[in-house]
Amino acid sequence: MTGSAATPSFRLAYVPGVTSTKWVRIWNERLPDIPLTLVAVPAEEAPGLLLAGGADAGFVRLPVDRTHLSAIPLYTETTVVVVPKDHIASAVDELTTADLADDVVLHPLDDTLDWESPPGQPARERPATTADAVELVAAGVGVLAVPQSLARLHHRRDLTYRPLADAPQSRVALSWPESRTTDLVEHFIGIVRGRTVNSTRGRPATPVRPQQQGSPEARRRRPGTQGAGQQPVGKQTGGSGRGGSRGSGGPKGGKRPRRRS
Repeated sequence: MTGSAATPSFRLAYVPGVTSTKWVRIWNERLPDIPLTLVAVPAEEAPGLLLAGGADAGFVRLPVDRTHLSAIPLYTETTVVVVPKDHIASAVDELTTADLADDVVLHPLDDTLDWESPPGQPARERPATTADAVELVAAGVGVLAVPQSLARLHHRRDLTYRPLADAPQSRVALSWPESRTTDLVEHFIGIVRGRTVNSTRGRPATPVRPQQQGSPEARRRRPGTQGAGQQPVGKQTGGSGRGGSRGSGGPKGGKRPRRRS
């Protein structure tokens, strides 16, 4: 009976709005023999997918349960409000939640912003998804506050968006199950953190130490010091420098001649 080991692979989950192109490209350059598979997952389902083994690591939106999941925060997104192009808000560069007091502000069930109390007027029903909410904004039903990446993801020509200054913000992190921190996971962490190809797993590559001052190599390289075929400074023959030996022109054995009385 013959058998073969399973071909190693890496599964990377990502939530809507996150772009992983840069890191996937670096992975493919460094590990061309280990395929990386992307797994799209709704933001609220990403932690469960990782814990169930549906992916080796994933880009998620915080918070996540740190009891079983490790997470490295990567960046914080600007929150924007999506409005029709003819909305009065499109005439300004930035909004506050107070500016939305008279608007119906849609609050989809998959909302990723941690509101204590959503601004504006509530809609009759909460849309099921952000995509559904964007459609309602286009229909003139209300406006929508989302992370900027989601506004870009669901961009429409008849809509625009403006920063919402005092709104909660969404943080994106790389996360993976604490109990399954494999070598491949460590390698991907290194890519995301910007480690070079020569860096060791979890640690930067050991730098080359400079030659010690007293080593033969250092003496050969330092100007003015003894090296192969060189005389020590201050001990050349024929000199009588202070602290050096006397030259070869004096009496043998180093004896001084007697002075005549």
